[in-house]
Amino acid sequence: MSKENKYCYDYPRPSLTVDCVVFGFDGLSIKVLLINRGVEPFKGKWALPGGFVRMEESIDEAAARELKEETSIHSIFLEQLYTFGAPERDPRGRVVSVAYFALINLHHFNAMAGDDAQKAQWFSLQDFPPLAFDHAEILRMAVYRLKGKIRYQPIGFELLPEKFTLVQLQNLYEAVLEMPLDKRNFRRKMLSTGLLIELNEKDMRSTRKKAQLYQFNQEKFNELSKKGFNFEI
Repeated sequence: MSKENKYCYDYPRPSLTVDCVVFGFDGLSIKVLLINRGVEPFKGKWALPGGFVRMEESIDEAAARELKEETSIHSIFLEQLYTFGAPERDPRGRVVSVAYFALINLHHFNAMAGDDAQKAQWFSLQDFPPLAFDHAEILRMAVYRLKGKIRYQPIGFELLPEKFTLVQLQNLYEAVLEMPLDKRNFRRKMLSTGLLIELNEKDMRSTRKKAQLYQFNQEKFNELSKKGFNFEI
């Protein structure tokens, strides 16, 4: 064995991929970004954006690259979700995938298909097509994580406009949790956190009584992040 190859082992080597679950909010429902595959396997089927990790890049870099190549969306925060490694999950062979998820305001990004994706499209979580590979399982895990995190950490502000009403904020939480929330109790809890900055502005789009506008208090969020949250909804 040569010096260069002394750490090579005679074991099968699984391939490594990344998959990205990107959630967006349109004001009424939570949506997920899917791509229509242009290559086999599962050509013509809908799937999560993703692909194989290159030898020279980290998995974080691979996730960002694949998302940009297949949907044109870039420069967003991707959080590792889970690793999926069932032996038969990919018909191409033994493939392990590291899944990521992200939250974005879908109105701020223009999703356009590229690379080996034929289309890139937003789908409601209540009405999405059958998915390739084990991507339905990955999506279920991401939804479960989203519902859990939004109950104890104010992560949903990325999905809202920069200026928003309490009605919009409650609509978001109800869409994520898939359940109605008591209006008075929800507002009391939200306002008591200090995470909302009341603006000297009203929502002029409403034809009824003008609603108060708020902004997310990033400074307060940073402070609470260091101390720990107590944010049960």
